[in-house]
Amino acid sequence: MRWDELELETLAVRSGIHRSQFNEHSEALYLTSSFVFKNAAEAAARFSGEDPGMVYSRYTNPTVAALQERLAAMEGAECCIATASGMSAILACVMGLMKGGEHIVASQSIFGATVQLFNNILKRFGVETTFVSATDAEAWRRAIKPNTRMLFLETPSNPLTEISDVAELAKTAHESGALLVVDNCFCTPILQRPLDLGADIVIHSATKYLDGQGRVLGGAVLGRRDVIFEGLNGFLRSGGPTLSPFNAWVILKGLETLGLRMRAHSQTALELAHWLEGHPGVERVYYPGLASHPQHALAKRQQKAGGGIVSFDVKGGRSAAWKVVDATQLISITANLGDTKTTITHPASTTHGRLSAEARAAAGLGEGLLRVAAGLEALSDIKADLARGLAKL
Repeated sequence: MRWDELELETLAVRSGIHRSQFNEHSEALYLTSSFVFKNAAEAAARFSGEDPGMVYSRYTNPTVAALQERLAAMEGAECCIATASGMSAILACVMGLMKGGEHIVASQSIFGATVQLFNNILKRFGVETTFVSATDAEAWRRAIKPNTRMLFLETPSNPLTEISDVAELAKTAHESGALLVVDNCFCTPILQRPLDLGADIVIHSATKYLDGQGRVLGGAVLGRRDVIFEGLNGFLRSGGPTLSPFNAWVILKGLETLGLRMRAHSQTALELAHWLEGHPGVERVYYPGLASHPQHALAKRQQKAGGGIVSFDVKGGRSAAWKVVDATQLISITANLGDTKTTITHPASTTHGRLSAEARAAAGLGEGLLRVAAGLEALSDIKADLARGLAKL
């Protein structure tokens, strides 16, 4: 049997399992900081990398390795490095592959913390970033400089679900000798595989859909072995943004139901988006599965479904948006997403609140914008909860 002949749902359940002497059915959880060697020679071989066995859980652990193997199989990647969070995955990617004096071109429609990382932290180490429209391929080409080493984007974007043309941007990146990095958090490999479209690296916040129940933090960077292992393993080993074995085990179990959940999230989100489009209190709905979405045709080519995130503008700005949020009784008011529980947030004052008003305006993030991550509750109950607030507008 070859793993590359199996379907994604099967890989999500079966890949990455290496049973111990006890032949356990579920994946084992190895809660240990270090590993014992048979003798001094084996210890030396492990530390030098001659022997690929376990050394220290900061950079080698069987449970984390199982998650890395499974996620790599699902994304069609040669190698995966797991990290403590989605943000540490982005940090490891840049710090492991770039140096001072080099340049990133990034979508202006990315998570607020990512903008802060690029603008306020990496900039201090001499890595400059130029932000461009997620959907304007020509703007990406114009922004590239001789020292550009990375193009970075989210597709769909957070929170407006803008869709970038991965294949087109991969071509642009490769023509200039840069790497294309795609944050695949919103789709997961169930709905989209950026490496198949030409991307070099995939980023995940495993905290979101990969876990799927809002339990633990985690992140991952995936791609070719020569890029990921050779470039990032040294940073992980010395810098230590490590995923804990327990969190890896929880995410492993989450992956087993990922296919079922992503289809359910997408179906609920699509029906919710259609309902919101017809509501008099809503000015605009952002969802790739809607025919009204500007990149609907592209989304149908790149993705298997629209995903679980629906954003919408309400009439009346921030005060109206906050009324909708405050009126909810069922939906969780939290900035997290990808959970079995439906969540709602006001991006301008939460996830993107640290951006300047000018930066939010440039990214199209208005004061009346709300983002809903559709959970697994009954659609009728989610609608009823949102209707309480929308009725007040």
